[in-house]
Amino acid sequence: MPGSETVTLTGQTIDKLIRAGDGDAALLYLYILKTHGQKTSSEAAIALDKSKGWIASAMAVLSRLGLVQLDENVGVDDEVGAGVGSGAGAGAGANAEGSTDVPRPPFAEPRQYSEHEVEQEILSGSDFSVVIDETQRRLGKILSPDEMLRLYGIYDNLRLPPEVILQLITHCISESRITGDGRAPSVRYIEKAAFTWEREGIFTLEKAEKYLKALEERKSTRGEMKRVLHIRDREFSATEKRYVDDWLDMGFEPEAVAIAYDKTVTKTGNLTWPYIDKIIRNWHNKELHTAQEIKEKDVPQRQSNQARFKGSAAQKHGEPNREEMERAQRLLNKIKEEK
Repeated sequence: MPGSETVTLTGQTIDKLIRAGDGDAALLYLYILKTHGQKTSSEAAIALDKSKGWIASAMAVLSRLGLVQLDENVGVDDEVGAGVGSGAGAGAGANAEGSTDVPRPPFAEPRQYSEHEVEQEILSGSDFSVVIDETQRRLGKILSPDEMLRLYGIYDNLRLPPEVILQLITHCISESRITGDGRAPSVRYIEKAAFTWEREGIFTLEKAEKYLKALEERKSTRGEMKRVLHIRDREFSATEKRYVDDWLDMGFEPEAVAIAYDKTVTKTGNLTWPYIDKIIRNWHNKELHTAQEIKEKDVPQRQSNQARFKGSAAQKHGEPNREEMERAQRLLNKIKEEK
């Protein structure tokens, strides 16, 4: 029945669209999926009740995200027409009449490359040849065919620009020297980091620098967390790091975690991660994230009850309340009348 077909998006694609925060691009991409890329930009404009300029702008965003590939010979302007090629991973193609300018959706799985393709790309003198040369120089070795294939996947499939790839490699080398045995990182390790950068939308040097700065700040804060949790001479385990990162993401400062640590050790005798996590999440629900907020507003129930009891006792055994004073005054008046 018409309109009953299913349209599927991969989680990776959804993440890209969400990070872009562009509703126009998301709408156009859904149209592309539904029509299997078999419509021209003019037809898309009519179907979506948009201008050609709107279509061109949304297409530019999708191209930047690596979800479509525009033909380099056609500018992205109001007159964009049959300007979409069939770039790797985009799955684009023309219809029988060769008039399609809206691409088909990307492949669900990363494209597999052949050694011949990589060799031809290097011989063509493209930016990838520079990436290969610089990578080999920085890693201090000649890349194997498999390593070249992985690096080409980062360049072509993930669409990280050459300068961003080289920044990524520099970062991986630095991380390997700090946390590893000092040896250069493997290309497989670099590839794994590249997927993370792609998911985070790091496609410019500016974003790479901002991302690396945030990593350094997080690393420094983790060091403070180790101090307040009395962890010395070792790194956090993977599970411990997840706990700590969750607390940081919720907005807790190390000094607040120090209070939770003290409560946990007092109650259990040691650092019990689920217990301290329960305390911190309870504070999060109360919107208490700093040590000052916790000290001022997180009054234990028992202490609160004791305060109320003391207040009641003060009225009973200390200064009389208004009702007692009135009763005493009536008694005095009665005595005076009897005299």
